[in-house]
Amino acid sequence: MALVATGALALAEEAELADAVEAQQHHLIRSLLDEGQGLNVTQVDGMAAIHWAAYHDDVETTRLLIDAGANIGVANRYGVTPLSLAAENGNGALIEALLEAGADPKAVLRGGETVLMTASRTGGLEGVKALLAKGADPNAVEARHQTALMWAAAEGHADIVQELVDAGADVDARLGSGYTSIFFAAREGHMTAIQVLLAAGVDVNGGLERPKEGSATFIENPRDKPIDDGMSPLLLAVRNGHFEVALELVEAGADPNDMRTGFTPLHTVSWVRKPDASDTGDPAPVGSGNVTSLEFVSEMVSLGADINAVLAPETGRPPHTASRLAREGSTPFLMAADRADAALMQTLVDLGADPLLANAELSTPLMAAAGLGTTAPLEEAGTELDAQQAVQLLLGLGADIDAVDSNGETSMHGATYAHFPSIVNLLSDHGADIEVWTRQNERGLTPLFIAEGHRGGGFKPSRPTIDAVMALMLGAGASTDGPRPRIRDIYEKKPEPPAGGIR
Repeated sequence: MALVATGALALAEEAELADAVEAQQHHLIRSLLDEGQGLNVTQVDGMAAIHWAAYHDDVETTRLLIDAGANIGVANRYGVTPLSLAAENGNGALIEALLEAGADPKAVLRGGETVLMTASRTGGLEGVKALLAKGADPNAVEARHQTALMWAAAEGHADIVQELVDAGADVDARLGSGYTSIFFAAREGHMTAIQVLLAAGVDVNGGLERPKEGSATFIENPRDKPIDDGMSPLLLAVRNGHFEVALELVEAGADPNDMRTGFTPLHTVSWVRKPDASDTGDPAPVGSGNVTSLEFVSEMVSLGADINAVLAPETGRPPHTASRLAREGSTPFLMAADRADAALMQTLVDLGADPLLANAELSTPLMAAAGLGTTAPLEEAGTELDAQQAVQLLLGLGADIDAVDSNGETSMHGATYAHFPSIVNLLSDHGADIEVWTRQNERGLTPLFIAEGHRGGGFKPSRPTIDAVMALMLGAGASTDGPRPRIRDIYEKKPEPPAGGIR
């Protein structure tokens, strides 16, 4: 035991210089150097004195150690060199000093990250210049094929992006996910970096596509698949709330009606403004710039966005929404109604949107605002108060309160799916025909049955909604008796035309 303790003490004494530099004890550093004490002796994790000098951004001590003959290329237990630490700090003077002393400008960490990538990420322009001047490869890739240019673009270091482009960096280099440098910049909202990339020849309408199988960057891994095939920088900027950047991209030639992901920018903004309220859902993005979402919508229309664009068949469910309202044929206004976003709805109407256009299943904006498509009450976007405002707006615009869609459902069905008793009463107060809305939909469900919990997606009864519907039915002399469907029957029910046809 005594031998072990003695050995540990000896090791600590041998690394005394590294300890002194770590503690920034400058008077002791000079004294130890004068005595020739442990210049290149490392601590237990491989950290030498010159590592700590670089870590602390201490150019003077670094030069002192270099002049004393310190090992410039020493790596600690994790493969980190002093040059890599200098790059992590973005210290150009320190990087230049180490390079002049013989540090390897092409040094890499164990994951393949080069010193140039590190400096590009942290924003040290002078260090980047020094590394490139010494032969650092601007197109080197790490384990996931990320490049220095991607790092710089993601962090918004436009000056470094320009420096790397001038040095021959490939602006179209692509990851296995399909991401290129402009996608990183668009995702984070870095306008100046995007401008540099566009000036370098990047296609503003280039889509997010996975590399072909067999290419160097192809990875068969679900986590590396793109967010959406065909995602453009414009759509990615909108999804992340970078509306000012999105407008800049359109001004640069991006298609304001880009629908390659299935949704145009005007459709997309609906769920960006109001994602679902579920605990597992993402909040609305913070975004960037000085352009609000409503200002963005207005500007997009002035730049050629089709305010009544309809979604094509096979359109999938957008992110951040559990709504099962059919997307095919939906306009931006209908999707805003599905979010019960009265402010966006009014803006769209003011800009010329048709508030009465239904989707391919003939589901109307009024049905959507009332709650049609709701699968998880209290978790989807739009509170009951929001729905009241949206429904009132639509009724004032002349929406057909007795419309029936191709699934046999009405606005009253929507209100019971959402558990909105006030909407039930609001629709009734505005003349909803009880002979219409009490009919069964294609799965045999009436609004009363839905309120009682007999619905797809689990048993979800709502006593206030049941009371509201029953009060209306009893007040009109309608029967509330009769057999209730079983959940299995609801799922197995074959679609049939609604009674009385489609209105």
